[in-house]
Amino acid sequence: MYFFLPATLIIYFITPMPNGSARLRNIVLLVASIIFYAWGEPIFSVVKIAQCIIAWALALLIDKYRGYIISKIIMIVSVAITLSALLIFKYADFFIWNINNLFNSNLGLLRLILPIGISFYTFQILNYTIDLYFGKIKVNRNIIDFSTYVLKFPQLIAGPIVRYADVEATLSKRVHSIEDVALGVRRFVIGLGKKVIFANMMGELVEIYKNSGESSVLFAWMYVIAFALQIYFDFSGYSDMALGLGRIFGFRFLENFNYPYIAKSITDFWRRWHISLSTWFRDYVYIPLGGNRVPGAKHVFNILIVWLLTGFWHGAAWNFVLWGLYFGLILLAEKFILSKVLDKMPNFLRHSYVLIVVLISWVFFNAYNFAEINETLSQMFGFGADSFAGIESLYYLRSYFIPLLIASIGCTPIIKRLADKLSTKKSFLIIEPISIGVLLVFVTAFLVDGSFNPFIYFRF
Repeated sequence: MYFFLPATLIIYFITPMPNGSARLRNIVLLVASIIFYAWGEPIFSVVKIAQCIIAWALALLIDKYRGYIISKIIMIVSVAITLSALLIFKYADFFIWNINNLFNSNLGLLRLILPIGISFYTFQILNYTIDLYFGKIKVNRNIIDFSTYVLKFPQLIAGPIVRYADVEATLSKRVHSIEDVALGVRRFVIGLGKKVIFANMMGELVEIYKNSGESSVLFAWMYVIAFALQIYFDFSGYSDMALGLGRIFGFRFLENFNYPYIAKSITDFWRRWHISLSTWFRDYVYIPLGGNRVPGAKHVFNILIVWLLTGFWHGAAWNFVLWGLYFGLILLAEKFILSKVLDKMPNFLRHSYVLIVVLISWVFFNAYNFAEINETLSQMFGFGADSFAGIESLYYLRSYFIPLLIASIGCTPIIKRLADKLSTKKSFLIIEPISIGVLLVFVTAFLVDGSFNPFIYFRF
């Protein structure tokens, strides 16, 4: 924020754009991205670059032999190579561990470190390769432009998953403006504030619960609500930062969140949460399997497969698989049983239903094992709790009540609607930049005073 980003922006904007071409600026952005990754994990930067080169070269062959069977074979090979890196780095130890437990074998774990952002750039390469084969996009013959698409640091770490078709035009030519930079800075700072202030504060309460010996209903519900707010502000905050930086660099990424906690059904929730992932699985898994155009049993199978993969995408552990299947079953229930019931329910009951279902899901998501899931759920519903409220939970409720309340309001459109109304007033032109500046100073103070707190989705 205070060295790398300003230096990159200065070099980027003093680099010329002859005839509007962004090629030279793509070189700056690509080099900066490689330095960004190499600073923390130089070896895996080589892996990223190698995957780009292989995917780019095979794409040229897919295009060259278009209309022949060899084009399809090359596409399959490219997809297999791209997925193999993800399977090796992210899932190899999971499969080895399960094989050892199932067959009582003693295969050694690879214990590989997960390259940062691998799930996101893998899906971006797959998107490009598949869309190219089906003629939805044109082949990119410039390795710099293609690598910039895959590796650009503003959004690769934790999404959103950017489709090549959405940035195809701006890769070669971009228009920059003071207005875009201003909007980008505002979005970036707001996203940073979400992470540093709200997500980190909610994360503190989550850790307090995890380290506490108290078993009470109140504490369990405080924990799961705090985690729900933490992961929302953490992930949507990063998405805001990515969209803001993208706007500064001349890209317009699609929105990744749309106030998911105000959804009126789980189907609606997944149209609002991590939109780039849910739409990716819809377009590249669900629809190719036949979607809803197949007989009932196959339709059910398609939904369960998609949500099994969605859960597994988030992590190589059974709790993520359970989390995905849980949503798959809920969505099946909504589709075949609950839809008419939900339509007749008042909005506050529909919202309550969604919040309860989603809060339970976060118990699966944030657990280390099935025993922890069982323990937390039991406490939430009073079966495994020693009391309704203990001394510790009451103390932390008093301590965190205001932050919990403000964060709960912050994950609704209330503040945005208020800002939109104020934006019509002339005084807002002065108040807004001052507010953003104050927020940046406030966030900086938190960063200086706080400890290292990586984004939750960095591990995916």
